[in-house]
Amino acid sequence: MRELVSEAEVVAASGDDDLVVWAAQGMRPGVRAWACGDAVAVASPEASRRDRLVVRGTAAQVVALVRHALAECGPSYRPLGDAQLIERVVEAAPELELAGHFSWMGTEKLAPPRGEASSAEVTSPGVTGLEGAASWLADSAAPEVAALLAAANPGTYAVPGLPRVRRWAGVRDGSGALLTVAADAWSAPTVGLLAGVATAAPARGRGLGERVCRFVASALIAEHGRAALMVDDWNRAAVGVYERLGFARRRVAAAGLPA
Repeated sequence: MRELVSEAEVVAASGDDDLVVWAAQGMRPGVRAWACGDAVAVASPEASRRDRLVVRGTAAQVVALVRHALAECGPSYRPLGDAQLIERVVEAAPELELAGHFSWMGTEKLAPPRGEASSAEVTSPGVTGLEGAASWLADSAAPEVAALLAAANPGTYAVPGLPRVRRWAGVRDGSGALLTVAADAWSAPTVGLLAGVATAAPARGRGLGERVCRFVASALIAEHGRAALMVDDWNRAAVGVYERLGFARRRVAAAGLPA
């Protein structure tokens, strides 16, 4: 077992796995990583609001890395990786329990747009005027973003004011009302993360979420080379939007020590 001390070492040990490299966060202070045979583990504090232990490799070697990392970094870290791998790790390490399944989605290139117009008349109750193009929001819009998230996606991890939630994009109607938002949050040098997606209930079904996600994902790819996101498996509508944008789905799972 050896400790990895640079992003280049993590990239080499993981085969440039986007989930592992994202967790490394450029090896910012507090991040630690190890390799054992073909396995790698990255302990990343407060990565998307969790202490995450992202793993890849052969289950037996991953179990050894997980136990070592938990001893080094503490019990708050949650192993995260491909669903089948985490299930095998939990079987081999009875001190762990499965915490849940979801999906990691990533892309290096967006699919072409479906030819929607740049603006469209909004006729839903409670929304007036013309929908505008997606754009980055000023910092002063934080209260509006927070209010929209509280109403439309209260479970989101990304909210204004959190460390490493870098910026927000949105679409407004002709009256200036904020209809949909998405964030650039917890991005790593070579993997940008899309998070905090929400659309006001009266404005749903008009492609606005897809519009703002395309805007943010395009910026992330231009800046980082790749864009990624996490999504709950039950949220089929969101998964469909991301797949239309060109994101490839990867089933993952998380585990942890019992509370």
